[in-house]
Amino acid sequence: MASATTAEGEAYAFILSQIRRGQYRPGDRLRAEVIASELDMSRMPVREAFRRLAAEELLTIRPNRGVTVAVLDRDDLDEIFEMRSVLEGLAVRLAAPHVDDAAARQLTRLLADMEQAVSGRDCEQWLRMHRDFHHGLCSLSQRPRLVHAIHNLHTALEPYLRLWFLNTGEPIEAREEHEAIINAAATGDPGQAERVMKQHVATTAPDLAPYLNMGRDGNVPQKTK
Repeated sequence: MASATTAEGEAYAFILSQIRRGQYRPGDRLRAEVIASELDMSRMPVREAFRRLAAEELLTIRPNRGVTVAVLDRDDLDEIFEMRSVLEGLAVRLAAPHVDDAAARQLTRLLADMEQAVSGRDCEQWLRMHRDFHHGLCSLSQRPRLVHAIHNLHTALEPYLRLWFLNTGEPIEAREEHEAIINAAATGDPGQAERVMKQHVATTAPDLAPYLNMGRDGNVPQKTK
């Protein structure tokens, strides 16, 4: 039998994956007994995973009222993008000295994969490539805590990126901006890389704003405190 720590980690990874894949959407209520049954474990590690995800602001726990997937409002959205702008700007500035030819080629391949996903209207592929691009670039900063913080911010936004894609048929496109980030970093201009990344992140928030109020069935999910 798996230890409690291992079971909690399994439950955490499962719930996080379901959020990222859009199976659990903003406003959805989660039941520990149902998830525990799916994972063939007791409810305790699932509840511990709930608390961990709530600390990361991906779930909302209301005493005696249950657990729901967090719902963002416009203030939340603006704050997340402000944080992303600063943190990813810092990450790419620190990453720039490590963006050699091989890293630049890999990042460029990810951009090509993103475009292929757009052509094929493949939402999940595009989300993966978008996540891999930002994670891969920021990881070159060699600052794991910084990368983890950025990762959590991306996860909070993915349900809304998915809604954007599914309701428009194409994702937010920024090939030129992404290429400019790579080029600035690869040519040894960390300040320019930081500026381009911050601008790229900051201009995305207004595109996602219309989808904050759209739930699984097109209705408005309720934000809870």
